[in-house]
Amino acid sequence: MPFIGIGLHILVALFFAVHAVRTGRDMYWLLILFMFPLLGSVVYLFAVYLPDSRLQHGARRAIASAAKALDPTRELRDARAAFDYTPTAQNQMRLAAALLNAGQPEEAATSYEACLSGPFANDPEIRFGAAQANVESQNFERAIEQLELIRKAQPEFRAEQVSLLLARALSQSGHHMEAKAEFESAIAKFGSFDAKAEYLVWALISNERELAARLQVEVQRTTERWNRQTRELNLPMLRRLEAAYEHARQRR
Repeated sequence: MPFIGIGLHILVALFFAVHAVRTGRDMYWLLILFMFPLLGSVVYLFAVYLPDSRLQHGARRAIASAAKALDPTRELRDARAAFDYTPTAQNQMRLAAALLNAGQPEEAATSYEACLSGPFANDPEIRFGAAQANVESQNFERAIEQLELIRKAQPEFRAEQVSLLLARALSQSGHHMEAKAEFESAIAKFGSFDAKAEYLVWALISNERELAARLQVEVQRTTERWNRQTRELNLPMLRRLEAAYEHARQRR
């Protein structure tokens, strides 16, 4: 029996090691996992794996939405105060994220770019945040450059989100066929609601009527089964869809 226990510890450590490599985590996690199989796995579970899970993302989005509704500018104020008091790279990253969430993408992009010139120059999370900020501030070519760097260095990092954001940036910068190919690839690989909804937004705006009609059926089939909480969690995407529908109606 002790041998079985030891074997399970190693298997769990191997599972988390594969997750660490696939998601582009720092290599010190491998050292922790294999030097301390049981304790290292427990630490990795709570520090990395659960925060990355869909359930955790949903819970955090719900909590963040509630907090933002009660005090919309609190996180931005706190982040600015922390950076002004201690201008570390970590505080600058926090400020950049707060600026992006507060609808100030130009300043967020500047903050992210500053982070990328320091010790975290190769951090994919920061580069992805910079790409988001550049898409929102309509600096699409820079966003494409950043997303392609992520994909080249760590292809498994946020693979679906990188693909969809890259497709949006390609579309907005006039690369119509490249954008369509990227959306098709995302649908084939992931087949998620987000992938279909983003592709539907693109199809409506691009006047791809047959494609839009097919995707609309698939998206509505999903949303019809949603409860109120799920709708609230996906409200930004639903609003973008409604804006795309309105754009298509005005063009007829």
